[in-house]
Amino acid sequence: MFRTLPELLLPGDLLVFNDTKVVKARLYGEKPTGGKVELLIERVLPGDAHGGANREVVAHVKVSKKPPVGTALAMAGGYTATLLGRWPEDDGPLFRFALSDDAYALMDAHGHVPLPPYIDHADDAEDERRYQTVFARAPGAVAAPTAALHFDEGVLAALTARGIPQAHVTLHVGAGTFQPVKVDHIADHRMHFERYEVPAATQQAIADCRARGGRVVAVGTTSVRALESWARSGQALGDTDIFITPGFDWRVVDLLVTNFHLPKSTLMMLVSAFAGYGRVMALYRHAIAQGYRFFSYGDAMLLTRAHGSPSPR
Repeated sequence: MFRTLPELLLPGDLLVFNDTKVVKARLYGEKPTGGKVELLIERVLPGDAHGGANREVVAHVKVSKKPPVGTALAMAGGYTATLLGRWPEDDGPLFRFALSDDAYALMDAHGHVPLPPYIDHADDAEDERRYQTVFARAPGAVAAPTAALHFDEGVLAALTARGIPQAHVTLHVGAGTFQPVKVDHIADHRMHFERYEVPAATQQAIADCRARGGRVVAVGTTSVRALESWARSGQALGDTDIFITPGFDWRVVDLLVTNFHLPKSTLMMLVSAFAGYGRVMALYRHAIAQGYRFFSYGDAMLLTRAHGSPSPR
């Protein structure tokens, strides 16, 4: 059971969590013609020319026919979203909008929890509470770092009592995390960008862990992406489109707590790169035979890194 996790780790190991906070990023409205529109906010931009620091957003759009640039959408709740163009380039996959008020305030007041596509009921107050980690701090994710949903105050206290410190990174999970790989060759797959930060305190905690011979335990694939992006680029703050596949040169993470992932996903490729393809396939055969639960609220596994390039000590 998950509550036994502290017994599987050693005093001196370091747990690294993603402290991103899921925002109510799904917004509904209509075009001037009356056609229905759904926006899924992927990112709030840090500044704009419309009189507010947090009014410009980047979003996925679900609509029968895309409106022209300059169209002001009438959003449910009495505000507007004006289409400014595509993002990040003129032919980019996302769309940039100027909202008529602060984006975070509007999402909080009128938004809906962006539940994964395989959860088919409308979001409610229970989803708003449960689809969030107990240590969520930095708003910006459209999906929860689901491996961290297993941790409650009791498990965290037991880890502390066993001498296992905790540190945090931030990676704002984007909607691209749900996208399957559709190309024949994985090298042709285009990863989505996500914003991440590895604070100085976490960098020091990792150095201290190495000095005492401990292991770095990433909680979730999003923590992995943040840590390994920092290790490879040297940048503690930025955007990452890192695509981890078998043969990856691991530099930070020694163990990984993660859920059971969908087939044909980049996450399945990441765990195969981490623990070895054969081991992961054997684990999935076991999980299916034993009736384990998959997806966001499913069961978890603790993986050790396969032999290969050692993490720097």
